[in-house]
Amino acid sequence: MTAPTRTIVLWCPDWPVFAAMREHGLEDDAPVALTDGGLVFACSAAARRDGVARGLRLREAQLRCPALVVLAYDAALDARAFEPVVRRIEEAVPGLQLIRPGTLAMRARGPVRYYGGEQAAAAALLETAAAAGVPQARVGIADGPFAAEQAARGTKGSPIGIVPDGASAAFLAPLPVRLVVDPRTATLLKRLGVATLGEFAALPEADVRRRFGAAGAFAHDLASGREATRVAPRTPPPEFAVEQEFEPPIDRVDQLAFAFRVRAEEFIDRMRNVRLVCTAIRVELDDERGGHSSRAWLHPRWFTVADVVDRIRWQLQGTGTADAGLASPVVRVRVVPERLDSTGNHEEGLWGGGPDERVHHGLTRVQSMLGHDAVVTPAVGGGRLLADRQVLVPWGDRAPDRVEAPWPGSLPALAPASVFRDRPAVLLVDDAGTAVAIDERGTVSAAPAGFALAGGRPRPVQAWAGPWPVVEHWWDADRARRVHRFQIIDADGVAWLLVRDADGWQAEAKYD
Repeated sequence: MTAPTRTIVLWCPDWPVFAAMREHGLEDDAPVALTDGGLVFACSAAARRDGVARGLRLREAQLRCPALVVLAYDAALDARAFEPVVRRIEEAVPGLQLIRPGTLAMRARGPVRYYGGEQAAAAALLETAAAAGVPQARVGIADGPFAAEQAARGTKGSPIGIVPDGASAAFLAPLPVRLVVDPRTATLLKRLGVATLGEFAALPEADVRRRFGAAGAFAHDLASGREATRVAPRTPPPEFAVEQEFEPPIDRVDQLAFAFRVRAEEFIDRMRNVRLVCTAIRVELDDERGGHSSRAWLHPRWFTVADVVDRIRWQLQGTGTADAGLASPVVRVRVVPERLDSTGNHEEGLWGGGPDERVHHGLTRVQSMLGHDAVVTPAVGGGRLLADRQVLVPWGDRAPDRVEAPWPGSLPALAPASVFRDRPAVLLVDDAGTAVAIDERGTVSAAPAGFALAGGRPRPVQAWAGPWPVVEHWWDADRARRVHRFQIIDADGVAWLLVRDADGWQAEAKYD
């Protein structure tokens, strides 16, 4: 077996948390936890000081740290935020391998020769990482990527950890065996009295292979410092993103949109030259006060130069006007493509696409003049009450994603045809002419016998069903909502969906 290659690993501690905090503009000392599947995926140092740890259930984490800021883990954000860092470091040290967002590996030979030693090369990498906006990075140098990463993670006091040539096995020996095997195997080894990498490496290689297979043999090589893994330099992908810094900062929307137009043309031309079109972009804005704004924009067809400039203007002005001033002058604008497609998939059909193109051009023109929210299309969203599911989406934006989420208390199919956004009041009475009531346990006071719209004369009820409670935000007194649903068929055979809340009976919809 060939000797392991001397490797440098750059590691950014808590990268998912760091990227999320920067994206949402949170303070560096804020207690933050990223969740995935109801469990804590990663957390900040401030959260760890309060007892939050990876793998905790969200409720337990919030119990330990009441001030915890909870964000959903976004793998795409990890990769997107780390790409500028990778490109910045690639300018100083080519031949990088992206192990994962937040961790890079490179062969040590070139940087060590150029900078005159391992310590100097590591210091230069840290300086480059700090210039890229990652001041807390760590560097490890050892025989092989695995040992180098553990050296970076094990640095104490100094951000640089260097394992002497040939000493990787001794360095790895006291580390836990779970670093190289899956949790099930780690539990088994611990029961057998093997808790560290040194104890695992001391096992006969043939016995490890016979018992644990190829995966166990590979882990045994890592634990023994005989790492056969080599750094595989990546081929940098084409750079389509564009950005522009403004000095002095610009404080007017129309001026900034005009100033960025040349960059927008460059953005579109870069993709057009390789026969690509962009159907989704992300606009990132940094202001003079350190604020950061990031938003994804979709397009029903593909982005043109004017479309890109419009999105920047809409994101800046919000509900204001194009000539309005900004709360804080903008110092940087960056546009990143989030979804690319081949131009061949967007060519016009054999007989052209005139009508669709004219409709799109007209709607886009109106939207450009009146604002992003001025042209909307209907979509079905998520919710328990029917009116909540009626969503108006700005032209070109994606419809809500939570349509298929579980909604306890929602109405099963088939849905009524007519839904009242402003629910009219109705009268529902029993045989004695008294309004039907529902108590806290969901029991009706009497069987419904008469029904009428407000102001009308009650007519007989042919059939009824219910009630079904809908309870939302019961833990928040300001947002709590509790209603009961009811279905009836009136004297004309028309089916109605009624709701009962604190204001009385109302008609939610009608089955036409």
